[in-house]
This record gives sequence, structure tokens and C-alpha cells, in this order.
Amino acid sequence: MKLKTNYSEELCPLCERPLSTSWDNHHLKPKTFGGKETTKLHKMCHRKIHSVFTERELDKYYHTVERLMENEHIRTFIEWISKKDPDFYDSSKDTQIRKGKRRR
Repeated sequence: MKLKTNYSEELCPLCERPLSTSWDNHHLKPKTFGGKETTKLHKMCHRKIHSVFTERELDKYYHTVERLMENEHIRTFIEWISKKDPDFYDSSKDTQIRKGKRRR
């Protein structure tokens, strides 16, 4: 399979697909908790992280790619998205788990 020319040789650390021209910087430790280090992710991978975890969960435990991959929802998503074109995008909705964590 030949890759399109608009793909970077750099890979998304989460799904390991080539980064397209459209990507996000993800703060491994949320900015609201003083995080400065970022990593480039596909927009869809980035949205998935924030649809599953709260900022506090990202700060306390899920602040590395390895720890993100421990989560069943993220692993299932990666298995699914890894078969898609690097430019594939579909808006992600909050999961029921994250909705239940929100303060009312």
C-alpha cells in the first residue's frame, strides 16, 4: 500500500499510523495541572483520550502512552482505528463512563 505524500514519516505514538497534515499536540500531563510536555497525535486519537478520561485521571495516572494503552476503551479504539486511513476522522462522543464522572 502506497502512502499519500501529505503523510509525515513521524508516527502517532498511540495508534502508530503515520501522522497526516492534521494533528494535535496532547499534553501528557494536563496544562491545568502544570503539564508542559506534549506529543503529536492524530486529532481523532486525541479526542478519544479526552472522551474517556477526566483531566484529573490524566494527571494522576494516564500521563504516558503506555498507561493510556492499559485502558480497555483505548485498546479497543486503537485496534479499530489502526485499520483506518491516517486522514480518517469522525467526531467522538463522550463515553458513558466519562459522563458518569462529570460533576453535576
